[in-house]
Amino acid sequence: MYALIGGAALCGVAAFSASGQSDRSKKEEASTADVQLWRLDCGAVRVNDLNAFSDVHAYPGRSRQLAASCYLIRHGADYMLWDAGIPEKLKGKPTSATDPISQTLTVTLPEQLARIDVKPEQIRLLGISHYHGDHIGQAPAFTSAKLLIGKGDLDTLKAGPQPRIDPAPLARWLTGGGEVEAVAGDKDVFGDGSVVMLSLPGHTPGHHGLLVRLRNKGAVLISGDAAHFNENLVNDGVPAFNTDRAQSLASLARLKGLATNMNATLVLQHEPEDIIKLPVFPASAN
Repeated sequence: MYALIGGAALCGVAAFSASGQSDRSKKEEASTADVQLWRLDCGAVRVNDLNAFSDVHAYPGRSRQLAASCYLIRHGADYMLWDAGIPEKLKGKPTSATDPISQTLTVTLPEQLARIDVKPEQIRLLGISHYHGDHIGQAPAFTSAKLLIGKGDLDTLKAGPQPRIDPAPLARWLTGGGEVEAVAGDKDVFGDGSVVMLSLPGHTPGHHGLLVRLRNKGAVLISGDAAHFNENLVNDGVPAFNTDRAQSLASLARLKGLATNMNATLVLQHEPEDIIKLPVFPASAN
């Protein structure tokens, strides 16, 4: 019996050691990976009923201007787009002073990419944080890309029509016309730890954030909609329209824990004060 226990313990130590070596190896690879990060303008959101972003009615009578941001990652010769923003059809549309939420777009993703000589067909991977319209709106411009989407979100979209969800921008991938990968848990996108989709469910069933490790700037955490603005983040605020409150709180705790422990730059994708932590396009971080 002792021999069996000792053997099992040794196996466990060996496995842990191998795992530790693997993690260290990935960190070393990530630190030397040729990775570049651009922040893209994906629109603006006028919120006239901020109370919708709190299931405990923390913001009665308040309004707020939010940003919509997307991110381009170059890993070696490969390009990945993180989120696809507000639909092109809303370009130039004025926001409403009375609607609970209204959106507008100033410049499209292809128009911005053209400034750095990147064509839509060069985008090999399209990762989306979740299925809401302000994060998938311009996806049809990137038909050559493989779609990376949280498994919970993909399962929801495939289950049929859902209230307040328009899957039309993802129709190509949902109907088998484009390559799609359902991401369960975390995903090391390029296999070297430099770009990792982080499982942060609760806002939607398959919601993800993104970790990008840069040689000079260090770790950058991109939130998706785990939190929409800093007050939400600090106070563990949960929007009334989130799909799971307990998961939302756990994801907030994970996001904040990662930011602290990795000394990472945390960027809330809808927070105007946060997105300026990254250079103004066409400048990039590396």
